[in-house]
Amino acid sequence: MANMQQMKEVKPGGGATMQRSESMRLKERKVKDLMADKKRLVEVPYTASLAHTMNTLVANKVVAVPVAAPPGQWIGAGGSMIVESDKQTGVVRKHYIGMVTMLDIVAHIAGDDHLSGGDNATEDLDQRMSVPVSSIIGHSYEGLSLWTLNPNTSLLDCMEVFSKGVHRALVPTDSQTENVSAGVELIESASSYQMLTQMDVLRFLKDHASELQSILARSVQDLGANTERIYAITDRTKLVDAIKCLKAAMLNAVPIVRASDVGEDDHKQLINASLILSGRCRKLIGTFSATDLRGCYLATLKSWLGISALAFTEEIATSPLFTASDTENSRRELVTCCADSPFSEVIDKAVTKHVHRVWVVDQEGLLMGVVSLTDVIRVMRQSLLSELDNL
Repeated sequence: MANMQQMKEVKPGGGATMQRSESMRLKERKVKDLMADKKRLVEVPYTASLAHTMNTLVANKVVAVPVAAPPGQWIGAGGSMIVESDKQTGVVRKHYIGMVTMLDIVAHIAGDDHLSGGDNATEDLDQRMSVPVSSIIGHSYEGLSLWTLNPNTSLLDCMEVFSKGVHRALVPTDSQTENVSAGVELIESASSYQMLTQMDVLRFLKDHASELQSILARSVQDLGANTERIYAITDRTKLVDAIKCLKAAMLNAVPIVRASDVGEDDHKQLINASLILSGRCRKLIGTFSATDLRGCYLATLKSWLGISALAFTEEIATSPLFTASDTENSRRELVTCCADSPFSEVIDKAVTKHVHRVWVVDQEGLLMGVVSLTDVIRVMRQSLLSELDNL
């Protein structure tokens, strides 16, 4: 397919015509266009232990799973009523009562300051991981609600939902809902579901880059995609404190920066690593994520609580569970861009490295900000709408 520059050279105004037709085609895309290669829904029963749930996350290379329960016994997260029913009879078979993510599990592990150590810490950890998954639904913001998206929802409406903090939604394969709203639904009945995530939207945008060249060629800074207010841990922060930091701030991940030479950092707390607030930048040296905990065995987690979070991320890079559940050791690479990097680079790195955020650094590797998947989808939607308005 000829690119936009070639089109402009062939005929004056041809590029604008091409841009118009491609923008219109994207506007007409629907959620069902993103679901063609999706696998069957991965879920866990409400009686599953947290240990079993974490094993399910690892085995299926996912970071969140819906929780299924018998109908009529639970109130769904956020008041939702999302059920699976028999296609012929309509009889309800199960009720999805919420979503559990690795952040929920991390928040539970770090709860009540039980990671403070002591001889019973390992036994306590085993005990906490044996509780039913239904008991921790809603520990994180995302777990407070459960959403569905109708297959006929437009791509732009889907992107609006995913630009406001919703990371994933269930999509019914045969929806019984007649009226398609512009947003997510709390009530749905279908014989089966699939999961649509922010990453799926980015993959779709990457696959259709030829239709988005005028947007993707612009820089991160130009599009306003960089979040400059950012908090971090240092290379001296212990794993136990890093876990508590994630729980306290309800963050899925934090950057690891080099500790200050003058020693004013509190290595047990999140530190302000943004130039806009602290007046200086820090050297980025790593990332600590809630999903990193998928890569360690519970039996060894206690022995690692006292090491630094940075050392922990290096240890789990060789863990069989970690390498089996992620893109080998490429996950340990620092995934970064610059403020003047083209937006296409950010999307390409997020998708190929399978990360949910790309750190923004300067030429010396100093941390300047972050571009999250939410930022990418928000900016892409705004730019698409702006292009359509100008046609």
